[in-house]
Amino acid sequence: MKNILILHTGGTISMEEDNTTGAVKVSGKHPLDNTLPSVSSLANITNEELFKLPSPHMTPANMLMLAKHIEKKVTQEQVEGVVITHGTDTLEETAYLLDLCLKVDIPVVVTGAMRSSNEIGSDGPYNLISSVKVAACDTAKNKGVLVVLNDEIHTAKNVTKTHTSNVATFQSPQYGPIGLVTKRGINFHHMPINRDRYPVSHLSKNVILLKAYAGMDATTLNMLSSLAVDGVVIEALGQGNMPPATLPAIENLLKNNVPVVLVSRCFNGIVQDIYGYEGGGRPLKKMGVIFSNGLNGQKARLKLMVTLELTTDHHELQEMFLK
Repeated sequence: MKNILILHTGGTISMEEDNTTGAVKVSGKHPLDNTLPSVSSLANITNEELFKLPSPHMTPANMLMLAKHIEKKVTQEQVEGVVITHGTDTLEETAYLLDLCLKVDIPVVVTGAMRSSNEIGSDGPYNLISSVKVAACDTAKNKGVLVVLNDEIHTAKNVTKTHTSNVATFQSPQYGPIGLVTKRGINFHHMPINRDRYPVSHLSKNVILLKAYAGMDATTLNMLSSLAVDGVVIEALGQGNMPPATLPAIENLLKNNVPVVLVSRCFNGIVQDIYGYEGGGRPLKKMGVIFSNGLNGQKARLKLMVTLELTTDHHELQEMFLK
């Protein structure tokens, strides 16, 4: 059997609902301890509680600490697969940062739960079992960090939380899951063509995420000029367009060597330099704005934090964001 490391970081999957108040919170020992006998028949399990954090408390520093812990375990011990349990609110961000930074090729799977451990229909134990199956599967190697919930296997790059409470919340818009967990085994039907990885040892850059809206002016963007901001990601309109009143502030940021990355606030599609009107993608691209290739805002922010540790060259950053 494979040697699988389970790392707990907190979240709903580690919590219980108070029957009196209805509040969901941490209570006593980790509820997934009761599931360990079921997964011990699937692999040789090492179980650690690295953090005990609700997912809104997770930071990029925590995520990078998690990456370093995994690399240390793989180097020092015969770990052949890793499963991480995590709160769902920021699960996709942790999974994506790990995908960008981890220097290991063994299966790494992130999972969580939408229902706490003592709710009817709790999905945590089943998602843990499914994740161990994937982490112990030879065909899960070299596919990057994977996210497994609700019988589906998604890439960290494409998956996102789409519903506040539904157990089928994690979806990959445009692409769908790359595999399924069935009673008979693991079935991969897609494979990522490439994976971009960046060997960073620390994250020191302050990157801000903003969302464009009708009638947006330069006020918020101008405020950034007085702050210690290293980069800005904007969820732009449509295919990558901005209200014209924002342009002077964007141009000022670029003149001060603050990279500005555009993604779309749309659920599907990518940004492109198509429209030539004032505020359209074509003049924005000419101005020096960096266009991303399908990432959502929260992931583009993490990618800019990571890549800025390696370069501040505009052309190099643009090439990195096209991957």
